[in-house]
Amino acid sequence: MTTEKDARHAERMLRKKAVVDEKIATASAERGVFLINTGNGKGKSSAAFGLLARTLGHGMTATVIQFVKNRSDTGEEAFFRQQPGVTWHVMGEGFTWETQDAGRDVAAARAAWDMALRAMADPAQDLVVLDEFTYALKYGWLELDAVLAAFESRPAMQHLVVTGRGAPTALVAAADTVTDMTPVKHAFQAGVKAMPGVEW
Repeated sequence: MTTEKDARHAERMLRKKAVVDEKIATASAERGVFLINTGNGKGKSSAAFGLLARTLGHGMTATVIQFVKNRSDTGEEAFFRQQPGVTWHVMGEGFTWETQDAGRDVAAARAAWDMALRAMADPAQDLVVLDEFTYALKYGWLELDAVLAAFESRPAMQHLVVTGRGAPTALVAAADTVTDMTPVKHAFQAGVKAMPGVEW
């Protein structure tokens, strides 16, 4: 027997379905999407690697370029290097407070950017992930206008994901989808060390 509550729910869902169906019908463009995962919370790179898994699951190809990270013992790299269709480049020198060498940081960022330019010029690459890329802009290692021009000129169907804190306003404006990870709690604040499988 249908109750009044069930009837009200069914009516709400019908209205909602009409709104959603209309939005789906108007979204007809097919092209590469530029995404940014930014903010101070955990999960920016993890979300990008989830998208990488989705891309590979569709039999597509991808390139990952890590701008700051310099370790090659992460779970994501160990997993994805075994998968067909993905190339992985760890090109950072590590956190700036560890390197304490601005010249090395600049050189590493520019070498990684050269690799990114090659990947973005290749229409066979369906997805390009520029992990921890925002720091290259924050510290002035790369010129923002040149970066935006390169992003704009990539192949029409190529998807691009940029991760890192503090995405510049102009970069956010150029992106199609932007997610700001907001921290609520983090185990590290309670004295829990970075754990394999969670943090790396």
